[in-house]
Amino acid sequence: MFNSISVGVRIAAALAATTIAGAAFAQSGEVNVYTYRETKLIQPLFDAFSKDTGIKVNTISASSGLEQRIKSEGEHSPADVLLTVDIGRLEDAIRAGISQPIVSPVLDKLVAPQYRDPEGHWYAISMRARVIYASKERVKQTAITYDELADPKWKGKICIRSGQHIYNNALFAAYIAKHGEAKAEAWLRGLKANLAQNPSGGDRETARDVAAGKCDLGLGNTYYWALMINGGPAQKPWAEATRVILPTFEGGGTHVNVSGVVLARHAPNKANAMKLIEWLAGEQAQHMYADINYEYPMRAGVAVNLTIAGYGALKPDPLPLAKIADNKKKAADLVDKVGFDN
Repeated sequence: MFNSISVGVRIAAALAATTIAGAAFAQSGEVNVYTYRETKLIQPLFDAFSKDTGIKVNTISASSGLEQRIKSEGEHSPADVLLTVDIGRLEDAIRAGISQPIVSPVLDKLVAPQYRDPEGHWYAISMRARVIYASKERVKQTAITYDELADPKWKGKICIRSGQHIYNNALFAAYIAKHGEAKAEAWLRGLKANLAQNPSGGDRETARDVAAGKCDLGLGNTYYWALMINGGPAQKPWAEATRVILPTFEGGGTHVNVSGVVLARHAPNKANAMKLIEWLAGEQAQHMYADINYEYPMRAGVAVNLTIAGYGALKPDPLPLAKIADNKKKAADLVDKVGFDN
């Protein structure tokens, strides 16, 4: 049975697994998770699950390529669960043919229809929003729309990571789904014209650059700001120099994305996988998502962390995530068409 090991050894082990019958990986007290989540963010949940159930969680983690890896392993794959961030990757798993429907009245009750696959191939477990990090010193506005980011008044004042990154791709895809490609292209051109510098770095670096005065506004996920303000002395000043604004679409709400789960098509430990998936939607796990990862819990009645609550009340945009995923490629093509990253 495999455990969490170095990336190189993990890859070799995963490839070697294709020559062994899938049944050989079935263990009554184990479940195998392929995950895009950072170990330090997700391991506390796995430890708590094991303590509650006695089921050991084995993990393989990577920053990309897990869907392809599971597909290459085929029916001999040891994967039981794929745990990922971003609606695009959840839909990629379906298109790769590596998922099977999750049949769970528990999840159907807890997860709203717009946050799950219509045929049950994935369910959201937690949520985050794509927001504005605004300079406390230079930005007096307390409300803003995504559309307004293309307003010339912000010329030379916006910082952002690559337009092709999955977080921005999802936001751009949502804009296409709501307004069509033509309007989305005009909006992207306007946003590009307002950039203070070429897209670079990550969401934390965006806050850093706002704090340094390179720009007045930056786009980032909700949890990064919380991690910075509650983190060490290196990044805390970046958060202290900014405040979070929850932007909205015209006539809509704030764009949200999710962390979600997929039940692997050939899961050798399916019963244990279902126990884990449903446990992640339970109260204990949802509190942990809120207080350790600073995400919005998917389960109603679970309190949002106080730092996240300080942003104001989140009004999620009602657009089904599956429709956002349908426009993922169009968004990527538009980013290239307008030369957004150049």
